[in-house]
Amino acid sequence: QVQLVESGGGLVQPGGSLRLSCTASGIIFSTYTMGWYRQAPGKERELVATITRGGSTNYLDSVKGRFTISRDNAKNTVYLQMNSLKPEDTAVYYCNAREIIIATIVNYWGQGTQVTVSS
Repeated sequence: QVQLVESGGGLVQPGGSLRLSCTASGIIFSTYTMGWYRQAPGKERELVATITRGGSTNYLDSVKGRFTISRDNAKNTVYLQMNSLKPEDTAVYYCNAREIIIATIVNYWGQGTQVTVSS
């Protein structure tokens, strides 16, 4: 059974920092592209950052220079370091694991963790 368990969300003031973690089980973590998505109230879910099994990263333009995604394959964990947070970063953040298996895209999702940026 595949599980992605996120942690690290919370309430932070503008300009503050948070680090999200997502620990996976039930998959061969090192072979998966890992990502963080977010969904704000009334908006569609959007891709925030991804990291491939080779370590290549990709970011949403609005978070470039502020957020950093990283992974620790020994711990089956992906991180999202968020600095200089803004109120518009407020959303539920979801961890995603994606792999292509026999020409089929396989996606797994975590339950989400709330990030609220407010004074």
